[in-house]
Amino acid sequence: MSFRSRLRAWLETPKVRYSILAVIVFNAVTLGLSTSDFVSLHTGGFLRLVDRVVLGIFVTELLLKFFAYRLSFFRDPWNIFDFVVVSVGLLPQTTGLSALRGLRVIRAMRLLSVVPQMRAVVQALLDALPGMGAVIIMLSIVYYVFAVMATMMFGDVFDEWFGTLGRSLYSLFQIMTLESWSMGIVRPVMEEFPYAWAFFVPFIIMTAFSVLNLFIGLLVNTMQSAVEADTEEEFDTLRRLIRDETDLVDAHVLELREELRALVEKLGVDKEGKG
Repeated sequence: MSFRSRLRAWLETPKVRYSILAVIVFNAVTLGLSTSDFVSLHTGGFLRLVDRVVLGIFVTELLLKFFAYRLSFFRDPWNIFDFVVVSVGLLPQTTGLSALRGLRVIRAMRLLSVVPQMRAVVQALLDALPGMGAVIIMLSIVYYVFAVMATMMFGDVFDEWFGTLGRSLYSLFQIMTLESWSMGIVRPVMEEFPYAWAFFVPFIIMTAFSVLNLFIGLLVNTMQSAVEADTEEEFDTLRRLIRDETDLVDAHVLELREELRALVEKLGVDKEGKG
């Protein structure tokens, strides 16, 4: 086995992977502590030292993976994600780029790749994206139609909320989230336009309730399909194991049958010789 193969096997051992994940969690905690003025005042120098050490560990990990996997390193999306985040962490701490170094905390999301249940949820979200795209397009059309109508009907009186198409889109988004929609927007509009409820109520029903249920239905259906696929895969693995064991037992039975037949023939020959 070559040195690269041994290094690749070592990098994939649970001890190494969990150690790196522990460093990731530790780095996320230290980055959170560095946002506190009190902690930064008393331990700012120590936190900066820890940050450099952690960043050095991340860079070393990536260099070892580069050496072990070569170009196949980029076949794993998580490796690309780590490469981008660590590269951002290496940027100089200038006024315009220092805030980007905080993106290293995103590496904590690698924890999602460790817990199988979390991986299933992430996979379900990714699988649901095409369906969500269709729902988002439909929602965008509904938003555009209602925003144009709101601008035409209420824009002259309520310029702050519906004076332009952009303001109408934002106000309708606030209404969809049900955040201060009644007393904050709809009732003041109804004081000037008593029948405005006939515009806002259907909009809320179509967006806040129907579209939300569509999203939930897509996620539930996708997760159920993923669980069924995993279960079917486990059954297939179990069936293969049982079939392999059965074939092995059959092979042993055939060997024993052949040995028994040979033994019987030998005994028959011995008896004939003695006779």
